[in-house]
Amino acid sequence: MTVQRETRVIEIPDEAAMRRLAEDVAIIVRPGDVFALSGELGAGKSTFARALIRAVANDDALEVPSPTFTLAQLYDARVPIAHFDLYRLADPGELVELGFDEAIEASAVLIEWPERAGDALPADAIRWRIADANGPNARIVAIDAPAHFMARLARSLEIRAFLSRVGRESARRRYLLGDASTRAYERLSMGEGWATILMNAPAMPDGPPIRDGKPYSRIAHLAEDVVPFVAIGRWLRHEGFAAPEILEADLAKGILIVEDLGADGILSPEGMPVRDRYAAAVGVLVDLHRRSVPDLLAVKSGVDYRLPRYDRDAMMIEAELLVDWYVPYRLGRAVSEGDRADYIALWGGAIERLASAEKNIVLRDYHSPNIIWRAERQGNDRIGIIDFQDAMLGPSAYDVASLLQDARVTVPRQMRQELLADYVEARRDDDNFEPDSFHTAYSIMAAQRASKILGIFVRLKQRDGKPGYLRHLPRIEAYLAEALAHDALTDLRAWYQRSGLVEA
Repeated sequence: MTVQRETRVIEIPDEAAMRRLAEDVAIIVRPGDVFALSGELGAGKSTFARALIRAVANDDALEVPSPTFTLAQLYDARVPIAHFDLYRLADPGELVELGFDEAIEASAVLIEWPERAGDALPADAIRWRIADANGPNARIVAIDAPAHFMARLARSLEIRAFLSRVGRESARRRYLLGDASTRAYERLSMGEGWATILMNAPAMPDGPPIRDGKPYSRIAHLAEDVVPFVAIGRWLRHEGFAAPEILEADLAKGILIVEDLGADGILSPEGMPVRDRYAAAVGVLVDLHRRSVPDLLAVKSGVDYRLPRYDRDAMMIEAELLVDWYVPYRLGRAVSEGDRADYIALWGGAIERLASAEKNIVLRDYHSPNIIWRAERQGNDRIGIIDFQDAMLGPSAYDVASLLQDARVTVPRQMRQELLADYVEARRDDDNFEPDSFHTAYSIMAAQRASKILGIFVRLKQRDGKPGYLRHLPRIEAYLAEALAHDALTDLRAWYQRSGLVEA
């Protein structure tokens, strides 16, 4: 198969700029990337390689010796890296003994003097040639690479250009995390610690229409750019909640620099829920659900964002992820048309019961990965909220279920029951709060959310090549069975039992 390739030339004025370029590449490097680094002695190949390795390892003091004599050096970093120097290679056949093929499969590979690899160099190698330019440390970097890598590089360089525009050209960048969406996050430093976060959230493509001429993201009201994050974050901060302050923004390109709220979460070092922290997170929801959220939220002067409704179409298309993805994975067969029609009808009835449920802002992903614990703060300021761009106006019970039936960690049953009771007791005297109605909405939303997540986690494995989420399925299955036990879901529970998804 022919590899579509593109070329780009970058001018590097000095050694500091070369190290920045290496950091820009370190952010996007993946296993399977093979960098063929060409250039004369002293051109800067080792400078580039050393800076890239240290950035990927997030260790500025990491010893990175030249592999001139060992020929190969391996690094166990965020992305495993194999660094080859083939200057002393007598014959390409020796690469077999060096584990060259295995390294290409499992690691990012840096190769100095790649021309000595002969035909062993893969066709999709990233050819990176460094040559002298005007000035003692100036260089020209000519890149010839597959189009998929060049797209990643172009985005990373676009972010560097943004940093330059906002006076942060020399900012150091370190990969922080990616999530199940197209968003990714970096830590930034201007020399005094890693004090800010960069959100890399390019506008998400709509995808193909799947119903009524609309893509899934439009039906489910998923954020397709950073505008909702800015608008909702501003409102949360105005109301006294700890959402990140937005320091710099390019709304069109989907790049934000935001306050770093901290690194501690609401789990223990062993990954277990800490009751006091979960209780504080419940307290934030109590206060949040007493607020009145406006339909229009300010983004900036003259620009507003309309908070979408968590309507029937959004709830239903999420619930259908279970029959689209999870059921075929779990049972090894597709759902019949009749069973699918029954499932949709039963969920339609359950959703109708939410018409009288209390409505407020639904943050949508309010659970342990997205909650920061700030022990030195007081009140609501102890709980940092970092993921809310998909927020909607819907049943208040949703976020309570999201927190207590945490998809990524098992919250002990007794703790869930106690915290749920604490929430209800705190809200008991609030206007328009009715405990029985809330418990019904809680069970419906918990079952809907569990059904959605089971489908999403299987889809992440089968469509997106991310199998790690499957380890959470047993936990979510248990949550689902618990939610379906409510009397309001008797008929729906029977469908799950008849389908073999829940024990009778």
